[in-house]
Amino acid sequence: MDFNKIFQSKLFKGSLLGIAGLIILLLIFKAGMMVGIKKADFSCRWSDNYHRNFGGPKGGFWGGFGDRDFMDANGTFGQIIKIEGNLLTIKGNQNTEKVILLNESTVIKSMQDTIKATDLKVDDNIVVIGEPNQAGQIAAKLIRIVPLPPIGQNQPGFIPQVAPNQPAPTGNLPQPTPNLPNYLNYKILIK
Repeated sequence: MDFNKIFQSKLFKGSLLGIAGLIILLLIFKAGMMVGIKKADFSCRWSDNYHRNFGGPKGGFWGGFGDRDFMDANGTFGQIIKIEGNLLTIKGNQNTEKVILLNESTVIKSMQDTIKATDLKVDDNIVVIGEPNQAGQIAAKLIRIVPLPPIGQNQPGFIPQVAPNQPAPTGNLPQPTPNLPNYLNYKILIK
């Protein structure tokens, strides 16, 4: 039996590549499982600690999450509604309140400037990137204040906030399209 012929045969090389490909696919699947477990764990801890974080019912939620998606565990965005020491409560997507934990290593940015936690104010819009903790909070690593553009400014991607039956903003805006309500006519295409 000549091992050199076996190792150089096309069948051996094809089998070796197939096994390597299978191992890579299994590693990718395992990584996806770990991310899913981390998201599920955060959602579970968040609901278990709801009453401590938000003063809700003592038993937390009375039901499971059903068919709803898991919450974003590693970051969020929204408006600050309460500041208590090193804890921020923000109202995020679908009016979900989340508690953000600040620490000495949290970086807070406003435009290009690094600011202090004491510079944050209620009603500031922020983006948070961090890591979930066991109490159902997000331990912030980076917070960025996101300023809202003033109404009526013509900026790429800006959509003026015009309510129905209200006068449209003035300025260098695109021409209205016939047969559309006023508030739909002022969408500016992102260049």
